[in-house]
Amino acid sequence: MTVYNRTRAKAQDWAAEYGGRIAPSPCEAAAHADIVFACVGNDADLRSVTLGESGAFAGMKSGAVFVDHTTASAQIARDLYAAARAQGLHFIDAPVSGGQAGAVNGALTVMCGGDAAPFDAVLPVVQSYARAVTLLGASGAGQLAKMVNQISIAGLLQGLAEALAFGRRAGLDMPRVLDVIGKGAAQSWQMDNRGKTMLAAEFDFGFAVDWMRKDLGLVLDEARRNGAQLPVTALVDQFYAEVQAQGGQRWDTSSLIQRLKA
Repeated sequence: MTVYNRTRAKAQDWAAEYGGRIAPSPCEAAAHADIVFACVGNDADLRSVTLGESGAFAGMKSGAVFVDHTTASAQIARDLYAAARAQGLHFIDAPVSGGQAGAVNGALTVMCGGDAAPFDAVLPVVQSYARAVTLLGASGAGQLAKMVNQISIAGLLQGLAEALAFGRRAGLDMPRVLDVIGKGAAQSWQMDNRGKTMLAAEFDFGFAVDWMRKDLGLVLDEARRNGAQLPVTALVDQFYAEVQAQGGQRWDTSSLIQRLKA
């Protein structure tokens, strides 16, 4: 395996631990590979590591597959799919869900868009670090599915934050309440994994507020294009802006409860 990171020290640390080799550019990292995986920050970052003389596409051999795990726009996925096809390559948009724990434990959920044949070719490799990998449609479908995921999480976390704040105000033993209602219809992954840490104001793990705001920006941009009405999502996005203003840019997304503290 050959790796490239825009922060070279991170690639060096990886190579020292795992014994792979590092390359000085995406182009050189992608040379001779059957499959190239990437995960960067946003649309602009993705263009920078794929296109141009030093981009991965320039180094990939004909028929190779580029799998993008970045959470980005559906449009950049479609654009890069077209650019890859023009060069005899394949492109799969494959954003992930599961957070840091999912990545560390090889239990990510991967939502994919693209063509069936290259998806089938990369599936066994992706399954080595994911528990669910699904092709959902044409190019861009993976990114749109990730937007659905983020809309769902934003609403769930806000509801959970309000419920915990209400229960605490009411004088309830909230850890015990969570144990009870977590066995009923209110149960969710967020309740099981974040409820008690929210009560303890522990936010030094998981998915950062800055990243969630980036993702919700993509969601709201797409909603303006397709006409979807997302009043709760837009409101929660503003609540996250308040958390950022409190210094919580790198807090876990469950930190929404900090807005509701007495």
